Amino acid sequence: MRSVRLDVSTGDRCELREITPLVRSAVQEAGLRDGAVLVYSPHTTAGVTIQENADPDVRRDLLLALENAVPAAPPRGRWLHAEGNTPAHVKAALLGASQLVPVADGELQLGTWQGIYLCELDGPRSRHVVLRFLGDAPAR
Repeated sequence: MRSVRLDVSTGDRCELREITPLVRSAVQEAGLRDGAVLVYSPHTTAGVTIQENADPDVRRDLLLALENAVPAAPPRGRWLHAEGNTPAHVKAALLGASQLVPVADGELQLGTWQGIYLCELDGPRSRHVVLRFLGDAPAR
């Protein structure tokens, strides 16, 4: 199957930008009926996660937890990367660059409260996400 690139603009230094509607639309447009879609971020300071999409406090709390886990100024030592964005690289490594989402009958198989998020950790920036469709699609 083919790949699709989704362009995503972010507005804050750190944010979780929901991309579920974009992914859902791309799956439908590709005609994927049964299989999975790989949602991949080719950026070293951004990640992809699946998280609750009903209560925005969950997103805020996740960003707070990442900030507490990987502070701008570590309690011991110092970051050496000259660009000054080492915390973003570490957070991206913790989150991961991709998520694999099952698709059945043309629909994303997400839980009731789940959404797919691009995790911006060094913004604001123009980002993109690559979708790779895996499975069966009708002949066109």
